[in-house]
Amino acid sequence: MFALSPLIVFVVIYLVISAIARDFYKVPLTVAFMIASIYAIAISGGFPLAKRIEHFSKGASTGSLILMLWIFVMAGAFANSAKEMGSIDTTVQLTMSVLPGNMLLAGMFLASCFISLSIGTSVGTIVALTPIAAGVASSTGADVALFTAVIVGGSLFGDNLSFISDTTIVATSTQQCKLSDKFKVNFYIVLPAALIVLALYVVIGGQIHSPSPASEIQYVKVLPYLVVLVMAIFGMNVMAVLTVGLLMTCVIGILTGSYDLFGWFGAMGTGISNMGELIIITMMAGGLLEIIRLNGGIDYIISKLTARVSDKRGAELSIAALVSVVDVCTANNTVAILTVGEISKKIGDRYGIDSRKCASILDTFSCCVQGLIPYGAQVLMAAGLASVNPINILPYLYYPMVLSVVALMAILLRYPRKYS
Repeated sequence: MFALSPLIVFVVIYLVISAIARDFYKVPLTVAFMIASIYAIAISGGFPLAKRIEHFSKGASTGSLILMLWIFVMAGAFANSAKEMGSIDTTVQLTMSVLPGNMLLAGMFLASCFISLSIGTSVGTIVALTPIAAGVASSTGADVALFTAVIVGGSLFGDNLSFISDTTIVATSTQQCKLSDKFKVNFYIVLPAALIVLALYVVIGGQIHSPSPASEIQYVKVLPYLVVLVMAIFGMNVMAVLTVGLLMTCVIGILTGSYDLFGWFGAMGTGISNMGELIIITMMAGGLLEIIRLNGGIDYIISKLTARVSDKRGAELSIAALVSVVDVCTANNTVAILTVGEISKKIGDRYGIDSRKCASILDTFSCCVQGLIPYGAQVLMAAGLASVNPINILPYLYYPMVLSVVALMAILLRYPRKYS
């Protein structure tokens, strides 16, 4: 339990103090993570200080984490160069000319669900749609955090359900079941949650009124976003997609007179700099969570949550709790599934849980938690692109909230019956 104390320190410093001050901007996330990281290194016994710092640095520089940082850099450069060129304003005008104001929220949610389902990555969906959503919110006078949360929720829909999502692949491989079978179980659980949230967005969106386009729409400036979306849907690597998008902003921006070559360089540089805080937070979170793992925090969680399992329903609940808590401690849903996948398979075999239901539980609950932690890659990326505090997004994350309730009821009520 002591190994988990750095996470408690972070929560107390950031959430509790900010709540007392009634202002979540009072304590920067970077400061909260820095204090928690120093504490984690200090209490990590059994190693010299240099070795502890080395372990922390190893956690802050894993292959998957560094790849995430490169995506942040490229995304920042692309988003800002497109913004300076006028792509966001043009796309916003086009969106509002196609969709009536009362359907903007629902339309954004459906678009993010479709794109994330097609490309299998929540981060790619967030990179493509968050700037547009933030621009639409500003143009209509709506809450930017609300529109940003719509994109995050829709992105998790595909991350959880897509055949090519890494979480789906890991969940099915650890539970030894087919992708198509796991999809069928997931569909029964995800569809009700998505329909409830879609109806909610239709109701909330009724209060939004979109203004008429102020000027003629320059359709050529929408091309970078369209090309990025199409390439991503066809399964291209997200780094390659962003590189092509950057080159397009250069060509179109110069041809339309939005900026010259040096203006493009400046726009990219500003975009990369804007990602600085996000990159620092991600690295410190990785190091902090590696120290927790090294000190046995995750092993402790697994042993405690599986100690009192006695029936099938309890076994399913323990698997859901396992992957949820480990995701809180790792801030990575794929890593969380990998960490508990083997022991979940043993629990499932022992209590006769259908492997397809087990894979669905792992994937669904890890995605729910991933979308609700303020230091997760999805929320951090969306907050960075929309220039809002991650905490401000959390109250509007209706989809992961509703999906959590539906998934929990699916366990308690033995739903879907065929796989329970």
